[in-house]
Amino acid sequence: MSYLIRMNKYWWFSAFIITGVLLGTGILFLVTQPPRGEPIVLVPPPTLAPITVYVSGAVNKAGLYHLPPDSRVNDAIQSAGGFSDDANPNELNLAKILEDGEQIEVLRQAPPSTPDNGSRAPNAMLSPVPPVTLVTLIDINSATAEQLETLPEIGPVTAQAIIDYRNANGPFARIEDIMDVPGIGQGKFETVKDLITVGKLNP
Repeated sequence: MSYLIRMNKYWWFSAFIITGVLLGTGILFLVTQPPRGEPIVLVPPPTLAPITVYVSGAVNKAGLYHLPPDSRVNDAIQSAGGFSDDANPNELNLAKILEDGEQIEVLRQAPPSTPDNGSRAPNAMLSPVPPVTLVTLIDINSATAEQLETLPEIGPVTAQAIIDYRNANGPFARIEDIMDVPGIGQGKFETVKDLITVGKLNP
C-alpha cells in the first residue's frame, strides 16, 4: 500500500515537472518572437497615359495618333500607314523615342533633274526663224523730198532744207555733214544716222 502511494506521488511530481517545462518553453518562445509590424500591401504601378503625336508629310495617312509611352518614330510612321512612294526616310531617326505633342514630318524626295544634253524640244527645233528685215538706206545726196520725209523727225521743211543745202554746197561727203543743214542738230542726227548714206549700196 505504501508502495502505491509513493508511485502515485512520483507520477504527480513528474507530471508537474513536465507541465512546468512546457509552460516555460512556451513563455520563452513568446518572449523571443520579434514584434509583428503592419502587413505590407503591394500596390500595382500606375498606368501611364498614351502620348499624342502628329505625323505629316510623305506618309499614306497623315494625322494625329495616340501611341503607348516610349514609342519610337517608326511606330508613328507605321500608325500613319507607312511611307508614301515619294518619301525620303533617310532624313529621320526611326529609333528616336517620341514625346507627347511631337510632330514627325516626313520629307519628300527631290524630283530628278533632267540632264541637259544639248537636245531641244521638237517644237523649239521646228519654230520658224523670224525673217530678217532689210533696211534700205536713204542716200541723202540723191533722195527726193518724199524719200527724206520717211526718216524719223524729218518733216517737209527739213527735207526741203536738205535739198537746198545740197544744191547750194554740192553733195555730202559723209553722213555727219547733214548736221550742217539748218534745223538738224546732234540729237536728230543720232536718230537718223543708221538710216542714211552718202552713196547707194546698189548702184
